[in-house]
Amino acid sequence: MNILSITLRGGLLALACLSAPSSAQLLSDPNENWKEEEYTLPAAPREAALREFSVSATTPHRFYVDEDSLSVGEDGVVRFVLVVRSAGGATNVTFEGIRCVTGERRLYASGRANGEWSPARNSAWEPIVDNSYDRPRAALAYDYLCDGPAPPRNRAAALKLLKTSQPGFRHLHEGIVR
Repeated sequence: MNILSITLRGGLLALACLSAPSSAQLLSDPNENWKEEEYTLPAAPREAALREFSVSATTPHRFYVDEDSLSVGEDGVVRFVLVVRSAGGATNVTFEGIRCVTGERRLYASGRANGEWSPARNSAWEPIVDNSYDRPRAALAYDYLCDGPAPPRNRAAALKLLKTSQPGFRHLHEGIVR
């Protein structure tokens, strides 16, 4: 065994030992001690509080987050009202949550025309999949609100991200291609 091989192996061993505490966090289960906090259904969205965000250049629909409803819980969940307006004039309103650390979303309730909420029948946490149905949630999670697995620090930070982020920019900046 030559000196280069011994030095290389020693360096790799030292690197493994030094990085063990930080890599242990990556291998830990983010659900292990996590408990979702209580939430309340927000007021019906106001037109003046709707912030449009870009989902795709190819979709004919328009997507909005109700800024009044945007919150970041102590549990790390970003909650918001999502308003989708189709090219044909239909409007869909939902109250949802995104968990940045796990890349999951949850539908809490659907909005009715009279401003009331109808609790979702299936309100389980589900992975965010970048497909046509989940694209608005993927855009919010990956382009606007989450910094990788980290949620915004608070509501003010979430609002700033929503107002200043550009779709696809963070992924390009990080070298991540979807």
